[in-house]
Amino acid sequence: MKHHEWEHVQEATRAVKAHWSGTPSVGIVLGTGLGALAEEIKAEATIPYPDIPHFPKSTVASHRGQLVCGSLAGQSVVAMEGRFHLYEGYTAAQVTFPIRVMKELGCRYLVVSNAAGGLNPLYSKGDLMVIEDHINLLNLNPLIGPNDDRLGVRFPDMIEPYDKGLQKMAMQVALEENIVAHRGVYVAVTGPNLETRAEYRFLRGIGADVVGMSTIPEVLIAVHAGIRVLGFSIVTDLCLPDALSPVSVEEIIAVAREAEGKLRTVVRKVLEQLPA
Repeated sequence: MKHHEWEHVQEATRAVKAHWSGTPSVGIVLGTGLGALAEEIKAEATIPYPDIPHFPKSTVASHRGQLVCGSLAGQSVVAMEGRFHLYEGYTAAQVTFPIRVMKELGCRYLVVSNAAGGLNPLYSKGDLMVIEDHINLLNLNPLIGPNDDRLGVRFPDMIEPYDKGLQKMAMQVALEENIVAHRGVYVAVTGPNLETRAEYRFLRGIGADVVGMSTIPEVLIAVHAGIRVLGFSIVTDLCLPDALSPVSVEEIIAVAREAEGKLRTVVRKVLEQLPA
């Protein structure tokens, strides 16, 4: 895949352009329980992943598997309704391929979201967290392999993977809308199992506020491609090792759905403020 990546990105981009003539400025990855934002997009084209060359196929029930192209809050957007996870068996390159295509279509911004377990004892179920930094424990990186300078530099700097200006806008919107939002550190593990008590202690000890199983590969590619990133986690369950109760995926998705309205509001209002 790696040595043909540029050509594959071009082919996929041409396929999207055959369905849609827009030039998006914002790419959106709709994570667990966040699919409903897709309904707010004035869709000009909806392209199932199988119709796009080199796109992986979605396997998780709560993810639909299509690219929604259109406008949202005055911005031209392209949104992934259904994202890919390493635990499904995809490679890091497959998981992040759509981000390359977003860049090629013209995206300057990327909004990513996920459902995550809260490690910080000050967080509550249903809170939003604006991601200010991350720790990659996936043991995988989509940038491994030969570097194509047309796609980005060999050694991308990670001093600020999440754009400070966008974080500030998101926190300000949350404040104005009376939505509880924290700024914190997201750690990614591969999953698909939830973590052990000892792992939660370890993750908290290394400085993480929430833990999830996605997002970082997409962010690494976005930074590599020179895209400004805004990331959100919805705290769907509390992972405090000394007060741990079992949690079901159904409960996690239910909390994500409940918090979804809050995240939609914040994303919409941030997009309204972005320079078109």
